[in-house]
Amino acid sequence: MSLADKVLAVNNDLPIRTDSAVHSGKVRSVYWLTDEDSRRLIKEKGYDVSEDTPLAIMVISDRISAFDCIWQGEGGMKGVPGKGAALNAISNHWFKLFKENGLADSHILDIPHPFVWIVQKAKPVMIEAICRQYITGSMWRSYTKGERDFCGIALPEGLEKDSKLPELLQTPSTKGILEGIPGVPAVDDVNITRKNIEDNYQAFNFKSLEDISLYEKLLTEGFDVISDALAKLDQIFVDTKFEFGYVKGRDGKDKLIYMDEVGTPDSSRIWDGEQYRAGKVVENSKEGFRQLLLNHFPDPDILLNKDRMAEREALARDNELPESVLMEVSNTYTAIAEKITGEKITLSDNPKAEIISILREQYQLID
Repeated sequence: MSLADKVLAVNNDLPIRTDSAVHSGKVRSVYWLTDEDSRRLIKEKGYDVSEDTPLAIMVISDRISAFDCIWQGEGGMKGVPGKGAALNAISNHWFKLFKENGLADSHILDIPHPFVWIVQKAKPVMIEAICRQYITGSMWRSYTKGERDFCGIALPEGLEKDSKLPELLQTPSTKGILEGIPGVPAVDDVNITRKNIEDNYQAFNFKSLEDISLYEKLLTEGFDVISDALAKLDQIFVDTKFEFGYVKGRDGKDKLIYMDEVGTPDSSRIWDGEQYRAGKVVENSKEGFRQLLLNHFPDPDILLNKDRMAEREALARDNELPESVLMEVSNTYTAIAEKITGEKITLSDNPKAEIISILREQYQLID
């Protein structure tokens, strides 16, 4: 069996019973269960949700996206071995820690397989909740061009690349393209201020003004929980993106929860502490892959300039990366996952067959 066979690249073709179209993102695919199956599982499994909550099966893949494109390798490698299992394992670990620390719930109700979550339907808050403890990446690039105002926060002069910021900063951006919000351009991923959110809180799907403070509190608390845990492993939590949404509790009331993924190498930068103290940044996150792409192609502006998206998509489509590159990324993901969770990430020989078997036999979701 080749390494490419162990990669789960296509995850939107599973024969899961559903009345809706499968929604596929860059990495995960979502299968909304029938109303009948949702109610049956809530009853059978005792999930802590109201009996009419819609449920979905969320299947992660080993695909790798960077700069809004999906990348592939030679020899039919359509993803990174071990990446999906590593991402899920890390998120599962942090969500469990959040619960133990009395923070909010997540959308995950059950974990049938390392690639699979059973989730409850949440109404997403239309904000990429970004937290930064160090100045690097896009913030540093903007800072070098003279920008000092980030999401309404003024940064001091004289900051150095990759240095610790004077305080933990929240620099939110829009999730998706939001139309008709005064002062907020209708483009994806645009920086916004707290005032933008306050003045238009309903457009961002907040139920109340007070919930803006709640999301900020949950963001800081979640960041601190992960940062403290990583520090014990001599890893630095540099910055991250959280997502939030609303679900209805058993009592029928709305509650704000964490959703998507948290503290993973896809959504965060994690640096090795020992190397950082020696003056060197070693990435234990997808940032290493981004840097590799920037160095790999002769014109990195294609990857950084949103106006050159067509060229960028062609670059990703027409270039197979060396297998060694994808295996380097695989080692980064599995090593940090094993460090965080204390458990080995094992590559499945046929992840799709395993998922189908479990969802058929233990959950009766496949005919």
